[in-house]
Amino acid sequence: QTTMLLGASLVGVLLFSKLVLKLPWTQVGFSLLFLYLGSGGWRFVRIFVKTIRRDIFGGMVLLKVKAKVRRYLREQRTVPILFASMVQRHPDKTALIFEGTDTHWTFRQLDDYSSSVANFLQARGLASGDVAALFMENRNEFVGLWLGMAKLGVEAALINTNLRRDALCHCLTTSQARVLIFGSEMAPGESQGSSLDPSLSLFCSGPWEPSTLPASTEHLDPLLEDAPKHLPSRPDKGFTDKLFYIYTSGTTGLPKAAIVVHSRYYRMAALVYYGFRMRPDDIVYDCLPLYHSAGNIVGIGQCLLHGMTVVIRKKFSASRFWDDCIKYNCTIVQYIGELCRYLLNQPPREAEHQHRVRMALGNGLRQSIWTDFSSRFHIPQVAEFYGATECNCSVGNFDSQVGACGFNSRILSFVYPIRLVRVNEDTMELIRGPNGVCLPCQPGEPGQLVGRIIQQDPLRRFDGYLNQGASNKKIAKDVFQKGDQAYLTGDVLVMDELGYLYFRDRTGDTFRWKGENVSTTEVEGTLSRLLDMTDVAVYGVEVPGTEGRAGMAAVANSAGSCDLEHFAQLLEKELPLYARPIFLRFLPELHKTGTFKLQKMELRKEGFNPAVVRDPLFYLDARKGRYVPLDQKAYARIQAGEEKL
Repeated sequence: QTTMLLGASLVGVLLFSKLVLKLPWTQVGFSLLFLYLGSGGWRFVRIFVKTIRRDIFGGMVLLKVKAKVRRYLREQRTVPILFASMVQRHPDKTALIFEGTDTHWTFRQLDDYSSSVANFLQARGLASGDVAALFMENRNEFVGLWLGMAKLGVEAALINTNLRRDALCHCLTTSQARVLIFGSEMAPGESQGSSLDPSLSLFCSGPWEPSTLPASTEHLDPLLEDAPKHLPSRPDKGFTDKLFYIYTSGTTGLPKAAIVVHSRYYRMAALVYYGFRMRPDDIVYDCLPLYHSAGNIVGIGQCLLHGMTVVIRKKFSASRFWDDCIKYNCTIVQYIGELCRYLLNQPPREAEHQHRVRMALGNGLRQSIWTDFSSRFHIPQVAEFYGATECNCSVGNFDSQVGACGFNSRILSFVYPIRLVRVNEDTMELIRGPNGVCLPCQPGEPGQLVGRIIQQDPLRRFDGYLNQGASNKKIAKDVFQKGDQAYLTGDVLVMDELGYLYFRDRTGDTFRWKGENVSTTEVEGTLSRLLDMTDVAVYGVEVPGTEGRAGMAAVANSAGSCDLEHFAQLLEKELPLYARPIFLRFLPELHKTGTFKLQKMELRKEGFNPAVVRDPLFYLDARKGRYVPLDQKAYARIQAGEEKL
């Protein structure tokens, strides 16, 4: 029976690879033969039998999306054009619901609002290729505003609402935005307003209180009501042209503007839609920030491109989560790993068992709480995926393998050109063979995930950042073979024998905390400035019971102290909450490399244990809002999860 099954499956794979994926017979045959011989014969049989159904389904999903991408590329479709087909299909279906005010927008209403945005901006002199910044908390208008900009060909710069002062000005300056549209809740204060470019046109959406705003600000809402609602003339934009910018933290310090083109928006939303078997009648609960790709592409994209209803919440609430899902009949919820832990920490409630949620969609769910999360809340499918905004090597866990963020076929690995390559885990340098090509990892061996760049293929292209220097740092040469180029994710993953991929760690000068990427370079610069330019090393440390890593700052201070209360007040003004260090360590001096780089490896290993670290230690007491001494008793409370960070 095994022989018959293997034979039939081999024939199926060969036919699928040749007729559907259109791969040469030699490539298919040699790949299967190589895997068979290299895996010890019967081990190959085991891998083949266990993964063939998954791999063929994944191949079909890839093929479907690829076919649509080619068609849309040929027809020069854009996101607004694809959205127009949804409006035509069901104009009176609910498109967006804002939980904060229970405001329902139909597809027709979203279409009208976005068209009024396009016509208004056009009347104010904006044209295709210009940039407008959007600085607003989650609500229906956020979607309507950037969609309206796209109808005109104006590129939206989606600003992280946590940013302040230098980081905010940096985003506005680097994007070359001509207009800033902000929600009244994000109104720039007097000091912030004076630092903005005087040529920047300012518009406020929401409650109008002019006394609190920069003098040149105009109230956007009545202006949009008076604007025409007809569809403006089509801009000179195609499927691979710029749609908007999403800002991402990185090793360069200040936020980088990742370029999202129309084809990338479609690819990210479509792979999730088809890969996880979503349906047009699904209702998505989206409580993730819309200035990030998870909330705005993976979530909102299902509305704009596939006609689903999306419920938008201003911010995640653990206590209201299931009540909202029941109220709006949600069938899909979005998450990040930290969010799932918050839900598990809530006391059991009746609402947990009364919802209709069939799928949890997101990334970062730890293997240690995966089963508890799905079983306690009765969610049949955990749809975990991996993929940064700018990356060309997204993967998905299409069959809910516990702990995995995706897979790559061991049988047909050449179909999707991604790979784990060996790195020096201390320096994160790529390890190469005698021929100069990167060395691939074996199952069980951690390595950096990379994706081959094929710029002519919308599925494989790398659009990079507005800053070309930042883009170049994410590209390596001679990775799969001599002469090629590949995108470096900066993330270490591990692949098991069946091809499932598991997240291991984040590389470079960033770490993840509270669902955000924290740039150590940016935080170090801010802290050093506040502490009279002293040496500061910032790094992430693991804390039991939390997702990601908590920020810790080692400060060169021979006195071993400073005015910590005043320091905490300054940090509150300068840094977003997630970027403020949880732990402080004062030591006489910081060791540097020969090139004057701070050596953090030993600091990271020592962590914040007062039994190990003899230097003065402090932690940010969330209740008191200031730093207090970290002694053995406080350390024990933190380890036991009794201290809120």
